[in-house]
Amino acid sequence: MNKAYRFRIYPTREQQTLIRKTFGCVRFIYNQMLAERKIKYEQYKDNKAELKQQRYRTPAEFKAEHIWLKEVDSLALCNAQINLREAFRRFFVKGIGYPQFKSRKKPVQSYTTNNQRGTVRISEDGRHVRVPKLKDIRIKLHRRIPAGHEIKSATISCSSTGKYHISILTEYFPEVEPINPQPDRVLGLDYSAASLYIDHLGNSAEYPKYLRQMEARLKKEQRILSRRKKGGSNWQKQKLRVARLHEKVANQRKDFLHKESKRLSDSWDAIVIEDLNMKAMSQTLSLGKSTMDNGNGMFRTFLYYKLADRGKTLVRINKWFPSSRLCSTCSTINTKLTLGDRVWVCEKCQSVHNRDENAAVNIRSEGVRMLA
Repeated sequence: MNKAYRFRIYPTREQQTLIRKTFGCVRFIYNQMLAERKIKYEQYKDNKAELKQQRYRTPAEFKAEHIWLKEVDSLALCNAQINLREAFRRFFVKGIGYPQFKSRKKPVQSYTTNNQRGTVRISEDGRHVRVPKLKDIRIKLHRRIPAGHEIKSATISCSSTGKYHISILTEYFPEVEPINPQPDRVLGLDYSAASLYIDHLGNSAEYPKYLRQMEARLKKEQRILSRRKKGGSNWQKQKLRVARLHEKVANQRKDFLHKESKRLSDSWDAIVIEDLNMKAMSQTLSLGKSTMDNGNGMFRTFLYYKLADRGKTLVRINKWFPSSRLCSTCSTINTKLTLGDRVWVCEKCQSVHNRDENAAVNIRSEGVRMLA
């Protein structure tokens, strides 16, 4: 299995300059190769056999034309080529959108380098990390990488607020035994825009709605930003203030989701959720701000890998399963149920259901059936 560890780093001014150069060179290689492929695609899109036989220039061939590409890490340029190849694979195989050009105005920039015989390593005292071309960078090692984890690659990124981080990807062999979940150790979760989730026992996450709490300050700072001359020094300073507020909200959200997912992963042997399309829900149900604020997609990702680390299971049921309309007592489907009906009565058995709790019970029952 693979696992990444993200740490804050504090590069010197010289190292920051080289990092920014690498960002630009990686972006240049990616865009040049994409432009070349785009020309060939437009030329041979009706003849796929001929399109597959086309040859494209490599980063090494670009170096012969642009000497300044030799200043940065060559593996970073090779990874740009791999990323473009993967983007086209997703386009042709999975039908995902055609690859787009990278912009230098994007607030978050990053590049990836590989570990070759210890070129990426952490010092014994835990104060520095060695990266090709950059040598030793000061690092805040808030937790140790466990023994037995082999470093495969490292991704250096710069956030919109100017903070630098390194994400170290490791490979390891899990030693935990898979757990066979018993029905009484299975938790069912129904998505809730207001509180993140409702479980089959009637408990909710009580998500604090960090974006709503920050709205007043964001409104004030964004109004000031709109009055600044775009590109000016005061505009840059105000833009940084707004970015810091958004970063604080993102950090609060991530911290809450990490703690909540860890608590559930420690308490249950299996968790059942619905495989929902959160982006579509935010666009169709007038719940865009609430849906995007609670970070349900991130929460599901955290649940998946935390459960996997413990030998446990995350079960996803089909999004078309009628969890809300199905009576958990007699299994009768209420075809007249609308989104505004938060409490409803079953016409057959006269059971009174809270919409979300009833859905969570049905989700758990379906998950237990799939596990069996």
